[in-house]
Amino acid sequence: MSADPFDELLEALRCLPGVGARSAQRMALQLLERDRDGGRRLADALATAMRDIRRCRRCRNFTSDEECRICRSDRRSSEVLCVVESPGDVLAIEAATAFDGRYFVLLGRLSPLDGIGPEDLGLDLLGERLDEEGVAEIIIATNTTVEGEATAQYLREMAESRSIRTSRLAQGVPLGGELEHTDRSTLAHAFSSRLPMR
Repeated sequence: MSADPFDELLEALRCLPGVGARSAQRMALQLLERDRDGGRRLADALATAMRDIRRCRRCRNFTSDEECRICRSDRRSSEVLCVVESPGDVLAIEAATAFDGRYFVLLGRLSPLDGIGPEDLGLDLLGERLDEEGVAEIIIATNTTVEGEATAQYLREMAESRSIRTSRLAQGVPLGGELEHTDRSTLAHAFSSRLPMR
């Protein structure tokens, strides 16, 4: 006896982060009761994305071509390379800034306890880019976790061995945030990383 299609839909929706049984049920009911056309568009878009989207051969971001639009653009500077942990970080930076350099996506961070080493992050490919493309600066944009900081240190050493300038994204108190509501480690980091006012 084949599985019930409704149950299959619920189970499929639960693969998404943060979607539990109740959320999956709400989504399925919305699509089936009120928006079947939207459900068909969603199914088509998912099928196309799963078939056609792959990693850019230069930066490892998502693309449907050999190289992503950022790597292909002649308007982007190849002298500045921003190193991030995930494709989501690229989207966030592109949406919030006017950064005009290029990217390299690690697809994670160093974590020896989890068996994730330099080769798992494509650091050999990054090394080739640093050697071949005339990169003058790398901006390290890893998260401020223990693993993210270890990764940042490794990247800094990689760049320094090639006489490439490194910078790290500033971190600290969010714009509009109140000091009394800021966690202690964030406040300590912001205090130790303070900059002179201009």
